[in-house]
Amino acid sequence: MLKAVGQVLFSTGLQNPKFTAEEKKGQDYEIRTYQPTKWVSTSVSGMQLEAALSTGFRRLFNYIQGNNKNKAKVEMTAPVTCHVKPGAGPACESQFTVSFYIPEEHQATPPEPNESEVFIEHRKELTVYVRTYGGFSNDNMKREELLKLMESLKRDGVQYVEKPYYVAGYDSPFKLTNRRNEVWILKNEEEQ
Repeated sequence: MLKAVGQVLFSTGLQNPKFTAEEKKGQDYEIRTYQPTKWVSTSVSGMQLEAALSTGFRRLFNYIQGNNKNKAKVEMTAPVTCHVKPGAGPACESQFTVSFYIPEEHQATPPEPNESEVFIEHRKELTVYVRTYGGFSNDNMKREELLKLMESLKRDGVQYVEKPYYVAGYDSPFKLTNRRNEVWILKNEEEQ
């Protein structure tokens, strides 16, 4: 328990999903291809990304603390991702899927969740354009960084999927410096 709480508080020594980085086309983003992996996930509907992330994080943290069929403690990993499917209009709810990467030792047979809102997600190979930024991220920063990434991709003549998109965070709220946040845009299927 102390190790898990320490990892959450200080974000050190966390496992990350493996990816291959492609040669950069622009200086302000990178291209990554993630291997097929399993994630523990939960879906939340709402108007605000931060509120959905908070709700989703609590559900998933309970899972890794042993609220699963095996009562197994599962190591914290990074990043925490959120798949964002924007609503049809400005006053419409969006769909958020918050996810923790399942560590290598549980990839083959992850513990089954107890809660009906929590599920094991089998992600296929995924190629994304990634923009990294620092600081304490919020809804406005995520939106600004997403727009900057889209502008960069347009500038470079790159085809991409506008929505859905991902946001990713690597640090606990208690880490004060050298914070790492990302926005991910999916590579257009025709180009993959």
